[in-house]
Amino acid sequence: MQPSLINGLLNGDIRSLARCISLAENESAGYERLLEDLPVQQTTRVIGITGPPGAGKSTLVNSLITFLLQQQKRIAIIAVDPSSPFNYGALLGDRIRMSQHFGNEDVFIRSMASRGALGGLSPKIIEVSDIIKAAGFDYLFIETVGVGQSEVEIAGIADTTIVVVVPEAGDEIQTMKAGLMEIADIFVVNKADRDNADEFVKNLRILAHTRQKENWEIPVLKTIATKEEGLQALVAAIDAHQQQVTGNSTHHALLLAEKAYQLLQHRRMQDVNRRVLQQQITQELASGTFNLYRFVNKLV
Repeated sequence: MQPSLINGLLNGDIRSLARCISLAENESAGYERLLEDLPVQQTTRVIGITGPPGAGKSTLVNSLITFLLQQQKRIAIIAVDPSSPFNYGALLGDRIRMSQHFGNEDVFIRSMASRGALGGLSPKIIEVSDIIKAAGFDYLFIETVGVGQSEVEIAGIADTTIVVVVPEAGDEIQTMKAGLMEIADIFVVNKADRDNADEFVKNLRILAHTRQKENWEIPVLKTIATKEEGLQALVAAIDAHQQQVTGNSTHHALLLAEKAYQLLQHRRMQDVNRRVLQQQITQELASGTFNLYRFVNKLV
């Protein structure tokens, strides 16, 4: 690891930041030393944005960028896009929605493919987010792919998790009690100018009240991201929650334990390759005596 690269990262140099991220994503020589040399104390506020597809997550993030730039803040965004289940490629289309901010030196946008990972994230999300935090941004937004109730891994990475929903969810609110609905620190009802929005917000607040977290009353806020409405209240809620969790050793230990678990899981599975498994299974299927559990037990 070149000293100039880590120094550039710590000084907020965008090129150094991009190179460090690429080192970690590709697991190139020296990337582990880079991660070990990251500073312990980091002040970046990590915000997870999740919710069902079509809720307007990318539009909301784009509007938040505009709002925070007006407050002279530096913002980073990790936009995770879904990968093909066949070749793990991804369109990385979320960057198109944020194109107006590409040229701004106070904004850093990084797209990542989920690479087949469950939970709406990418296998390298922890390392990449920690590298970005070292570059000294005020806010880091992580936008997940929007895969539904299984998309809960973000709660183990972000300091504050925002669940974005829309009024059209309507009666489906009762079916959303598990999974996504349990990880929210803040609920955002986007597209709040649509019919039945007020009734939906009322019902969601009742549900949120039954799921209060320790010393934190989960707010339910209305936004119209396309018109940049409701953003001031949302940022105020984010900052209030961040103050709540800052210095909370139990919360901090919980986040780190979740990160450690995911990192260990990834490293211990590194020698397991889906395509190799498929080839081995194809060969054994020809014998007509293939048994999934015998096959797995041989590999354990």
